[in-house]
Amino acid sequence: MKRLLLIPAILLSLASAAWAGSETIHIVDANARPTPPGVTAGVVYLVLMNHGAEDDTLTGISTPVAAMAELHRSVTENGIAKMPPVTGFVIKSNDGVTFKPGGLHIMLMGLKQPLKLGQTFPVTLTFAKAGPVEITVTVQPLKPPKPSMEGMKM
Repeated sequence: MKRLLLIPAILLSLASAAWAGSETIHIVDANARPTPPGVTAGVVYLVLMNHGAEDDTLTGISTPVAAMAELHRSVTENGIAKMPPVTGFVIKSNDGVTFKPGGLHIMLMGLKQPLKLGQTFPVTLTFAKAGPVEITVTVQPLKPPKPSMEGMKM
């Protein structure tokens, strides 16, 4: 009888360990843009939140739809736009960051096929403390930029 009680306890502890990564790291609005035929690079945007008590570090990104996935940041230096890779990105405790055009984003390089409108695909983000967190990315149409409120009279 004691052995029968031990099995559910072990399974419950394993399930709790599997949920640990998703208890602190939350990712919403993961989306990509469609790519034309022949284009081998794509981009993923999302909102990343760390609800944990400690800072965590994004250490890796992978997806089966591309040969390589990396975190990049859009910057302009001396009038030249660049997108250098970012390594060891720290997400502060109880903080969040938006990956968006003109800022942080995930570059997909070596796409195995074009990204098509409405398609979904998995991306795994690996964190130093939370471990791997798998998300589903949806390919969405380009959204027109929101109109600026600057210069409008109130």
